[in-house]
Amino acid sequence: MIASADLTAAPLLADLHARAFPRPWSATEIATLLQNPTTFALLAQEAEAAQGFVMAWAIGADSELLTVAVAPEARAAGLGAALVSAALAAAAARGAAQMHLEVAEDNAPARALYAKLGFEAAGRRPGYYKTEAGQVDAIVMRLALNAPD
Repeated sequence: MIASADLTAAPLLADLHARAFPRPWSATEIATLLQNPTTFALLAQEAEAAQGFVMAWAIGADSELLTVAVAPEARAAGLGAALVSAALAAAAARGAAQMHLEVAEDNAPARALYAKLGFEAAGRRPGYYKTEAGQVDAIVMRLALNAPD
């Protein structure tokens, strides 16, 4: 089940983020983002176990996917696609006409997911991500959203 997550979920979201990324966001960073009324988070749970979450913001006609974190044991089962799709619907319901995101150039699974959902490359940010191996470019991707019925 995918449902809204509020400020009280920040520690849980931070734990999921730490399990999904080598450079995770802290509970304080997540809470700070969630204090902005334009930001929203959606949490996926199965049998009350947190499986993943997505965080985005939407204001006016624009929206941005900030992060998608899926627990390692829940990957490759369509949860990432379900979370991103839920975020797209939530952004469209808030009036957004487009969503954009940045993804590391070397993150082939995420890039394939976004392409499958209709996102298209729209730009590049050189050296945007810092890794142990050096810097990696970010690919900026965009998707036009359908207006809610």
